[in-house]
Amino acid sequence: MDWVRIDNRLIHGQIIETWLPYTGVKTIVVANDQLAADIMQQQIMTLAIPGNIESIFVSVGALETAIETLNSDYLILFNNCADARRAYEQGVAFETLNIGNVHYSPGKRQLSPSVAVNEEDEACLRFFAKNGIDLDFRCVPNDTVQVKW
Repeated sequence: MDWVRIDNRLIHGQIIETWLPYTGVKTIVVANDQLAADIMQQQIMTLAIPGNIESIFVSVGALETAIETLNSDYLILFNNCADARRAYEQGVAFETLNIGNVHYSPGKRQLSPSVAVNEEDEACLRFFAKNGIDLDFRCVPNDTVQVKW
C-alpha cells in the first residue's frame, strides 16, 4: 500500500508506531525542500526509523523521479498541503491524501483537533477534492475520519 500524508512534524512517533504497521511500507519518503538540503536534520529524523525501514529525503521537485525507482510500497510525507499539490501537479499520482497534523497558528481555524487551516490551505484541499482525491483527516489509522470534506 502506498500512503500519502500531510503532517507538519514529518517523522515522529505516530508515523513509526501506527502508520508503518498499518501501511506495511518498507520506505518512508520525506518530500520537503528544506529537509532535502539539510543532512544534519535528516540524520536526526532517521534515528527514529527502525533499521528495516528505508528513508529517502528529497525535494518536492525530485519526488516523482525518486518514487519511480522504488521497488516496494512507500509512505510519502509532506509538511503542508501546498507541497502535496506541487507534487501532484508535477505528476505524482495518488488517490487518497491523509491529513494528519497541521498546527494551529494565528489566522487559522480548527477543522479538527489536529488540523488548523488558513484560506490557502482550504483552497489547496478544495483543489484535491475537485480532482477526486479522497481527503482522509486522521492522526492515526484507528481514528474515525474527523472531517467530512
